[in-house]
Amino acid sequence: MPKKKIGVVLGFIFALALTMMPMSHSVHADDSLAQIKAKGELVMGTSPDYPPYEFEATVHGKSQIVGMDVEIGKKIAKDMGVELVIKKMSFDTLLTGLQTGKVDMVISGMNPTPERRQNVSFSDIYYQGGFDILINKSDQWRYHDKNSFENKTVGAQTGSTQYVESKKQIKDVKIKGMTSASDLVLALQSHKVAGVAMEKPTAEAYAANNKSLVAIPTHFDLNASSTNSAVAFQKGSTTLVNQANKSIATIKKEQLVNKKYLPAAGKYMKTNTVNTSMWHYWKAFAIGIKYTLIITVCSVIFGFIIGVILALLRQLNGNPLKNVIRWLATAYVEFVRGTPMMVQVMFVYFGLGLVVNLPALVSGIIAISLNSGAYVAEYIRGGINSVDPGQTEAARSLGMSKGLTMRYVILPQALKNIWPSLGNEFITLIKDSSIVSIIGVTELIYQANIVRSDTYRGVAPIAVIMVIYFILTFTASRILNHFEKRMKHD
Repeated sequence: MPKKKIGVVLGFIFALALTMMPMSHSVHADDSLAQIKAKGELVMGTSPDYPPYEFEATVHGKSQIVGMDVEIGKKIAKDMGVELVIKKMSFDTLLTGLQTGKVDMVISGMNPTPERRQNVSFSDIYYQGGFDILINKSDQWRYHDKNSFENKTVGAQTGSTQYVESKKQIKDVKIKGMTSASDLVLALQSHKVAGVAMEKPTAEAYAANNKSLVAIPTHFDLNASSTNSAVAFQKGSTTLVNQANKSIATIKKEQLVNKKYLPAAGKYMKTNTVNTSMWHYWKAFAIGIKYTLIITVCSVIFGFIIGVILALLRQLNGNPLKNVIRWLATAYVEFVRGTPMMVQVMFVYFGLGLVVNLPALVSGIIAISLNSGAYVAEYIRGGINSVDPGQTEAARSLGMSKGLTMRYVILPQALKNIWPSLGNEFITLIKDSSIVSIIGVTELIYQANIVRSDTYRGVAPIAVIMVIYFILTFTASRILNHFEKRMKHD
């Protein structure tokens, strides 16, 4: 299964972060296995939206990550005598998560290409597959293999082997890259692309569970590393790799991949498609709402506190120290406003995570709070400047200090003036919380993608979360308007 490379912009930041990695996070060839046994758990990174390798299914009323790769992970952990812990991440961040110590291994049908071997260590091959192109059944008469897509648009996961090989081996093809397999299938069904190049088992899984889709062979000229799947570990984890290879040797010997793992995945896939109604997945959407609200509320509170502090610091004037502090606050605001929130989220999770191993949810809240604080600071600064200077003069003439004047006279009036802007920031944060899905936080967007990959329905989950987001934002807007009217009345 394809795994993404880090984008050009993010690559520079992550490369810089990796150079700052403390020695305590590096894995030594002679103690990597001992470290895993000492902590008693093996953390496996995967992105559960790629059946039959890894996906989520409802088992005994609870959502679980299942699939062929999960069974292999369980086998490796069992043979090590430790507990398997599965960490959900997006495809884009799996290798970065491995390199920065967020996970101990990655099992996601990853191809052990020479380029990847330069940065991580791979186990022996545990599965050998191939590539197919998924097409709409109505186009079956038109497309037969890679040569049929000349001058057509083909979808593939960005940075994947399929992406690279499609670009190389299909004449004059237009490649449309996306990060999610479910997004690619949706693009196919909506005729945005003529076909989607993907792993053979995955293409067949989608075709088997969606009668409107068909998988056809690519006939790509491929080397072994392009179609084989292996387990990825941190570079130099020799003892850990050797132990995993023992488990893989057992799997190969007993032919468990073909006689146990794939049929088990198929069973869960059939369970998923028994009931694909959106109501059946209400728990998944409820979890998404829960984390969306947690992120939003926490970010609003911390963002407001940060914003007030930054706004006050930007009001400092006088001696050189105050000028330096004002300059630093201004520089922070300008820097945050000048960089994408997605980059900030990933840098907090992976960059700062090199020093402190922050959970994905905490990292997301921190990143969004820091981002929101920069914007709130500007709102508050504008509100302070909008207060008539005579208010300050009157307060000072009554003997109030600068601090008391700001606290009891200026800020209350400034807050009243900027309330609509702060309300807009709150509404924006509800929607911007979706960005943290890239680091595996199970908010609404993440849960919707899981439902899409589980049910093979592309549009329905999107429609559901659109309605949910509208309900959340409309409700918040009504509440904020209520308080705004009370402020005007007062």
